[in-house]
Amino acid sequence: MENGRVVSSAGELAMVVIDGASLTLEQVEEVARKGAQVALAPEARERMARRRQGIEERLAAGEVIYGVNTGFGRMADVVIPPQRLRELQLNLLRSHACGVGPPFASEVVRAMLLLRANVLATGFAGVRPEVVERLLELLNAGVHPVVPSQGSVGASGDLAPLAHLALVLVGEGYAQVGDAVLPGREALARAGLTPLTLAPKEGLALINGTQAMTAVGALALLDGERLCQAADVVAAMSVDALEGTDVAFLEEIHRARPHPGQMASARNLFGLLQGSEIRESHRRCSRVQDAYALRCTPQVHGAAREALAHLRGKLAIEVNSATDNPMVLEDGRVVSGGNFHGAAVAAAFDYATIALTDVASISERRAARLVTPEQSGLPAFLVPDPGLHSGFMMAHVTAAALVSECKTLAHPASVDSIPTSAGREDHVSMGTWAARKLATVVEHLRYVLAIELLLAAQGIELRRPLRSSPALERALGRLRQDVPFLAEDRFLHADILKAAALVPHLDPGRLLAAPS
Repeated sequence: MENGRVVSSAGELAMVVIDGASLTLEQVEEVARKGAQVALAPEARERMARRRQGIEERLAAGEVIYGVNTGFGRMADVVIPPQRLRELQLNLLRSHACGVGPPFASEVVRAMLLLRANVLATGFAGVRPEVVERLLELLNAGVHPVVPSQGSVGASGDLAPLAHLALVLVGEGYAQVGDAVLPGREALARAGLTPLTLAPKEGLALINGTQAMTAVGALALLDGERLCQAADVVAAMSVDALEGTDVAFLEEIHRARPHPGQMASARNLFGLLQGSEIRESHRRCSRVQDAYALRCTPQVHGAAREALAHLRGKLAIEVNSATDNPMVLEDGRVVSGGNFHGAAVAAAFDYATIALTDVASISERRAARLVTPEQSGLPAFLVPDPGLHSGFMMAHVTAAALVSECKTLAHPASVDSIPTSAGREDHVSMGTWAARKLATVVEHLRYVLAIELLLAAQGIELRRPLRSSPALERALGRLRQDVPFLAEDRFLHADILKAAALVPHLDPGRLLAAPS
């Protein structure tokens, strides 16, 4: 086993083994998007059983423990008789499954199942190992609970989304199996599974945590990191199409202000432009310096890289953290705390959203220059016969519309709070909304970069017979496998979708390393 992964010698996707401490964001993606199977580590199972025994002993001694034999939130002072404790936990799931809105995608639900299982594997929730094993059965069998995306304020964790997730375990709610959406009990039966009977505390343990926001945010982060890499490639193509200079990307300039993200982006841009005939053709032109949208690309892209690095650090901690309440400590004490509060990641989601919005904004500015003949020196809207043909006029308008939405979505969610639960839960994180906004901005950015890619590629080809650098010609050639040169107007929606599918795969390192 390596890094929580059972290594396969046959090359197939390896099984992920969770222990509550070593799950990586890349493993989350393997499970969520690639269907990797998951198992519970034996040592985690033993730890869970030991902590569960402590709960059972305290109940047998007649102790009053919040969420185990009491009501919840404002009703925490109501003691529940022993014969009704199982009913209490089931009622909790039913009453809290109040989500609305479009359901989360299956990949997000798979990430939620994995993350909740990993949190329970820490042992701090005090549930039986069977609870984690049942969650993993859903995951491995492809039974995906239908989880509405709206209804969480991010403290006490993601109560509503996780309640929808957990209801399927007990044979209620709804789940997707293949293409069919079925009642929970029917979905379990189709997969050969049986409903779980909850023991005291287990309903609360299944819903008290940050796993909806973390699932959405983790997948958005991974996508955002790829888009930051691709943004350097797309920007370099625009710089060359606009006859910009590579001087602004010299290492000496950025070493004088050594922000790591800025230096990485400048290094990519400079390297990608080397060997361009277009660059050589205007090396002694009269232009003193380029517009900010070209010259300041490393500074903007670099800031986004660092915002995502900050978020990665937060999520790397969060996916292996106990976010339950109450918590069962190693010495058997059962104590209340606030680890379910999403502030730690909510602010980081907002930071990343703001930074990626700026990447979209500067991309749109480069696109605007490409379609403006006075700024580009190219035909209007990048079509050989402008006037008769509108070319990329409306493609740029689409980019502008998406960027405007990003700017609105960049308003921080984490600074808002609405008291809930009759004032008991009087400060919340709005972390799930922050994560959802981030995911939306990431998707918008993918389309904005796709539009810039189409324009930049067109601009480079309008400079023929001059050629761009070997690396950028490889990127252009890859695009042309799916999207031909625009000689006259056609259905551009399809072109944008094809370019958007390609964008996340444009990696500067691979383009620079490929043989000429």
